Amino acid sequence: MIKLALFSAQKYEKPFFDNNSTNYSESVSLSFIEQSLNITTAPLSKGFDAVCVFVNDTVDKHVISALANDGVKAILLRCAGFNNVDLEAAKEHGIKVCRVPAYSPEAVAEHCIALMLTLNRKTHKAFNRVREGNFDLNGLLGFNLFKKTIGIIGCGKIGLALVNILNGFGANVLVYDPNVKAGPFTLCDLDTLLTQSDVISLHCPLNEHTHHLINEAAFEKMKEGVMLINTSRGALLDSKACINALKSKKIGYLGLDVYEQESELFFKDHREEIMQDDIFSRLVSFPNVLVTGHQGFFTQEALNEIACTTLQSANELSQGLPLTNEVI
Repeated sequence: MIKLALFSAQKYEKPFFDNNSTNYSESVSLSFIEQSLNITTAPLSKGFDAVCVFVNDTVDKHVISALANDGVKAILLRCAGFNNVDLEAAKEHGIKVCRVPAYSPEAVAEHCIALMLTLNRKTHKAFNRVREGNFDLNGLLGFNLFKKTIGIIGCGKIGLALVNILNGFGANVLVYDPNVKAGPFTLCDLDTLLTQSDVISLHCPLNEHTHHLINEAAFEKMKEGVMLINTSRGALLDSKACINALKSKKIGYLGLDVYEQESELFFKDHREEIMQDDIFSRLVSFPNVLVTGHQGFFTQEALNEIACTTLQSANELSQGLPLTNEVI
């Protein structure tokens, strides 16, 4: 029996874990911990064989050392990315790391489209106007995605799902991804994508090569009034450079589902608090910026897949089986 502690547990995910855990009742015992995992909360892992974490939990070498001292043998990620885990430290302490490699590429891709269309056609502003009895169309002008050039940076499963949707719109899709050789799109280098795209969407992992990939130099190469969408990882985008690009009108539309310092903000209710993050406050002050709180994954299908895959990994640990979704 594997005792599994789910950190950063949210009430919306508990039913999916409860419904799927019946298949593993003899091999996996679940406990839900609302607190996020960090060096302060790491002692809560004592007595558990494994911990399950999400995108904004801290799993650095200090936390991993604390987990190892408390007998934790595995870290299960409820997400595809693993940039918040020190893999070298995990290996050093003999802790296995598993993830959910493809919970629902379509969920995130469809959220990208929602951001694009909302920013473009300004449906969020139209909604508020009509509720107030204002049917004036001035200020709501949009553009067709048909025949527009849309650049996708990173074409894994999510990027490809987005490509397939955009092809249905009749868009001209450019892709920059050194690991991709062909597909239903036009491959190009990064500079070509930046200079030619009307819309740019980010879908690459966060690592030392992609940190602040979209910076001041990248903005200088983009078209005036470009639309930029980021549903991948916040630190792909240099937030300060982004503010300057918004002020100069280089960016005409900005859609964010992630933010570089989101761990202090997202998945919590801050309505009664004073916002301490001046950069985030400045970003959301622009009328052409739309931010959602890391909800791109948030569909019934995705949450069910996350629960199924996580429990499968825990069961494999319990049975001593090869780990299907281990991060090597």
